[in-house]
Amino acid sequence: MNVAPGIHQLEHGFVNSYLVADGTDLTLIDTGLPTTWPHLLTALNHFDRTVDDIHAVVLTHAHFDHLGTARRLQKHGTPIWLHPDDRYIAEYPYRYAHENNRLRYPMTYPAARPILASMTRAGALWVRGITGTRNLPPSGVIDVPGQPRVVFSPGHTAGHIALHLPDRDALLTGDALVTLDPYTGTTGPQIVAGAATADSRAACASLEALALTDARIILPGHGEPWTAGIRSAVDLALGVGAT
Repeated sequence: MNVAPGIHQLEHGFVNSYLVADGTDLTLIDTGLPTTWPHLLTALNHFDRTVDDIHAVVLTHAHFDHLGTARRLQKHGTPIWLHPDDRYIAEYPYRYAHENNRLRYPMTYPAARPILASMTRAGALWVRGITGTRNLPPSGVIDVPGQPRVVFSPGHTAGHIALHLPDRDALLTGDALVTLDPYTGTTGPQIVAGAATADSRAACASLEALALTDARIILPGHGEPWTAGIRSAVDLALGVGAT
């Protein structure tokens, strides 16, 4: 689905990845879950592209649901960009900090159960780690197709980043701000629950860095695009707070 000029959303297992086109060259933002792979190939074929046209993968963070096909792409020769503070999670995808006990969420939030079940079917329990990633800077433009600008937004993870494409009026927020929380099933702008967020207070503080972009189109790691602007999304997320 084309969600912004030259940006295509691929949703699988309630997880979003994005293909950013720059002429015939592509950057893949986040890599979904392991069984996202055939869907990625189908999407590429739809645009008369192949994996060879993906010149870079940029990870907003290294949680397992964004890392699922990164190893396969890396073996293909595609460079993987990641903030260095998330390298440990990238190597060990299930060893990540989180504030709250994850097991209580499906019991407390029944709406999360089909979402988590879908993620499990998509391979959430068998993601393999990676090493040898290229270090993202904490700010500035990355020299990859689309020339996205890094917006450092820690809290969900220590090395979480968002990506701003000013020429397309779009901000890819990863899990710094989502419109669907997989752990509660609630929709609308919010930070991810403490089941997967390392520091909710820091995550809320990072929303201001997102707001400063003043982007109109918000493309989250989970949920539907938000087109009413980042400032309205941030205000609503702060109103929801931590769960």
